[in-house]
Amino acid sequence: MSTPGEGIDEVFLQPGDFHFGYGQTRISTLLGSCVSITLWHPRRRIGGMCHYMLSERTRPPVAALDGRFGREAFALFLQQVAAAGTRPEEYQAKLFGGANMLGDLAGGGGDIGALNVALGRQWLAASQIALIAEHVGGSGQRKIRFDLWSGDVWLASARNAEAENRSVHG
Repeated sequence: MSTPGEGIDEVFLQPGDFHFGYGQTRISTLLGSCVSITLWHPRRRIGGMCHYMLSERTRPPVAALDGRFGREAFALFLQQVAAAGTRPEEYQAKLFGGANMLGDLAGGGGDIGALNVALGRQWLAASQIALIAEHVGGSGQRKIRFDLWSGDVWLASARNAEAENRSVHG
């Protein structure tokens, strides 16, 4: 695992949470059908991660953005990218999650995980953000750790049980 030294700020994202920052920050989360996208600016060494549960909702015009919904999590990213004086196409993205946690029990209601992944890919392409790596689909949970100082993302998953320290590279 990449090591920045002492004083790591640990941020754990619950479903719907979002974090954007810099420095010696490690963002982590646990995913099932939810999706996390990491954005990293390799020159400025800033970035963030979202953890969304569903693709979208009908949002009242006065309602605050809600990171539980993919389209709104993306809007949060774009706000932070602009606030940092950067452009979306300067970032690299990695996409995780979207497991089918219900298997055949979904009852024809659609695979929420697959819909979440499709939305993430669509948004990244529309924003001209390079998707350099992904680990999506399947049926198990994933634990993700994103080190902002290096851009490294570490993955542990049911498909890769021995990979607690497996880095996901583009």
